[in-house]
Amino acid sequence: MSSKDFNVASLFRILTCCLLLLAAGISAKAQDTLHITLEDAEKQFLDRNLQLLAEKYNVSIAKAQIIQARLYNNPNLTLSGNLYNPDRKKFFDISNQTGQYEIGIQQLISLAGKRNKQVQLARTNAAMAENAFFDLLRTLRFTLRSNFYQAYYLQSSIKAYEAQIASLEKMDATYKDLQQKGLVTLKDAVRLRSLLYSLRAERTNMLNQVNDLEAELQLLLQNNHSWFAPDMPDNAIAGIPEVRQTSLQSLVDSAYANRQDLMLAQNNLQYNQQNYSLQKAMAVPDLTLGASFDKRGSFVNNASFLNLGIDLPFFNRNQGNIKAAKFSVDQTKLLVQQQTQAVENEVQTAYVKAINTDKMLESVDPAFRGQFEQLLHSITDNFMKKNISLLELTDFYDSYKENILQLNQLQNDRMQAIETLNFAIGKTLFNK
Repeated sequence: MSSKDFNVASLFRILTCCLLLLAAGISAKAQDTLHITLEDAEKQFLDRNLQLLAEKYNVSIAKAQIIQARLYNNPNLTLSGNLYNPDRKKFFDISNQTGQYEIGIQQLISLAGKRNKQVQLARTNAAMAENAFFDLLRTLRFTLRSNFYQAYYLQSSIKAYEAQIASLEKMDATYKDLQQKGLVTLKDAVRLRSLLYSLRAERTNMLNQVNDLEAELQLLLQNNHSWFAPDMPDNAIAGIPEVRQTSLQSLVDSAYANRQDLMLAQNNLQYNQQNYSLQKAMAVPDLTLGASFDKRGSFVNNASFLNLGIDLPFFNRNQGNIKAAKFSVDQTKLLVQQQTQAVENEVQTAYVKAINTDKMLESVDPAFRGQFEQLLHSITDNFMKKNISLLELTDFYDSYKENILQLNQLQNDRMQAIETLNFAIGKTLFNK
């Protein structure tokens, strides 16, 4: 090979290695695992969530409409001059001796308090925009916290699967060698491997569930380049006060004071009442006030006039809009009642579920999980020492898996019930 060919080949190998290293770095970066607490997740959510940031603009838009509603009507100025004077054969003759021009100014004056009523409408609309923003915040925050806890306990269950799978993989490799040597039966080797494959399949199914939750977390936190691993302190559940220590009525009253969707319904009623008042005011015609000056086109030269104008409400007295506004008020009153009942019902339902999960967890020994995990290692060691049979091993593994999954599910149910209750109240009273 020539020196030139050798240099080209070396350069190609170097470039190939660089590209492979770069691709590996990009892949590793794309799959970075980010350990995150609930507090950090909520902070990122408030700072980055695009849906929330976009909704905030609706509040600014509605407040800008208040400024617009406060503005008065602009005056109207008219100018009229002589285009052509046939006597003097002169264009644009507006001279004092022979020319002609007119000047007029008019101002529309709203009567019956229309302007103030429009300002009130704009303010109520801004309050409704704020209600919608905070209700969206409540909904998205609930989704974030719910997914956080669900992902945490699913990943905890996956770790339990991985511990079992790691032990079974070692036993499977040992049994494979022993089976080839004729020291164990094919039946035992296949049964052990079947248990291993079953656990792997269940873990894969659980990983797919976590992947769906991760997709939602990434969207909520606007970060598609990290795999979020939720972190929780060991005493997270123990630190939450028992729900039954708080009375149901106090929680319902708190929901009435904090639920933004209920406030939105109430403000919507106020908006329709204000609109009804405005529509009745619209039946009163507005006044046009003005003044004009005519150089020489009137009964005297340099004539000045005061102008007043008003519509005569013979036919259109805004009857249809007034009736429609009244119907809207009646309709919205019913919707407020319905929303109030819905809030009370949601709080009651969430309260009962939270109490039930509290009672269920009280019956579980906190040391149970640690004892079960110690027993798992003991059972595995005894099986390898042939102190227990394969059937006893598989029965224990099934029992371990079911109990760990149930314990994680119970803990997740408790956190989900607490978050549902907070969501129903409209405020984080528990698990702050």
